[in-house]
Amino acid sequence: MKRAFDILISLTLLVLLSPIFIYLFFKIRSKLGTPVLFRQIRPGLDGKPFEMIKFRTMKDAVDINGNVLPDAERMTPFGDKLRNSSLDELPELWNVLKGDMSLVGPRPLLMEYLPLYNEKQTRRHEVRPGITGWAQINGRNAISWEEKFDLDVWYVDNKSFWLDFKILLLTVKKVLIKDGISADGHVTIEPFKGTKSK
Repeated sequence: MKRAFDILISLTLLVLLSPIFIYLFFKIRSKLGTPVLFRQIRPGLDGKPFEMIKFRTMKDAVDINGNVLPDAERMTPFGDKLRNSSLDELPELWNVLKGDMSLVGPRPLLMEYLPLYNEKQTRRHEVRPGITGWAQINGRNAISWEEKFDLDVWYVDNKSFWLDFKILLLTVKKVLIKDGISADGHVTIEPFKGTKSK
C-alpha cells in the first residue's frame, strides 16, 4: 500500500508541477549555471547506494588551491531561497517514482556516515529513505544528530499509512513557516562525526 501510494502521488505531482520544474530549470541555469541538478550517491534501503537528485543551490567555488569552499561561502541568496522553500527537493519525486526513495522515511544522508552509526542508528536503513520524515517535522536540522536518529528509528518501529499521511500534512506546515531549516551557525547542519552511545 505504501509503495502504491508513493507511485500514485509522485507521478501525479511530477505532472502537476511540471511548469514549476521548467521555470526552476531555466532560473537555476541563469543564476548558477550548469549543471542544474545536483546528483549525489546516498545510502538507501539496507544501505544500498543510489543516485539522489536535487535542484542545485550552490556555486562551484574553490580556493586558490582548488579546494571546494565551505557551504556557507558557496550558497547564494537565490539558492538560499530555494532551500528555505524546499523547492530544491522537488526532483526527488523522480527517486520516489523509481523506487529509490519513499515520500516518507528517514532522510538519505551521506555514504561516509554509514560506518559511523552505532547498531541502533543503522536501523534507519530498514526502510526506504524519504523526502520528508518524522525527524523533519520534529526539528529537522535544528536538533542534534542523536535526536534525529532516535526519531528515525522511532519511525521505523511505528510506521503506518496514517502516520505517513500525518507526516505529509505536517511537512506542508513546516515548509510554509520555514521551521528548522538550518542549525545555528550552519547553512544546514554540522557534519555527523559519530556517537559513543550504543
